[in-house]
Amino acid sequence: MAANRTTAQITTDHDEIRKWAEARGGKPAAVKSTHRGDDPGIIRLIFPNAPNANESSLEEISWDEFFEKFDEANLALLYQEKTAGGDDSFFNKLIGRETAEARQHGESRASRHHRD
Repeated sequence: MAANRTTAQITTDHDEIRKWAEARGGKPAAVKSTHRGDDPGIIRLIFPNAPNANESSLEEISWDEFFEKFDEANLALLYQEKTAGGDDSFFNKLIGRETAEARQHGESRASRHHRD
């Protein structure tokens, strides 16, 4: 069964992430209060042209810094191509790769904070 373009997808591919973000005017960023020297701290993707965009707590970083932290923190990107209305979607969330693998195997409630 092919994935619907409104269904969330998951990737760790740097080129795919960069192309998806840049197609929407997105840029790599760090949460200002966590950015220390060479460590970007908590990373995000920002979309200055998105409706209700509020990046006052974020600062732009390079794609190299973003992907170094992305790999170091063992992250994956959960994202959506299109909204239900057919517009480009800005929905994205950085998740742990173990969570991504669990979701891809049908565990829809999977998270890093899962407790037995």
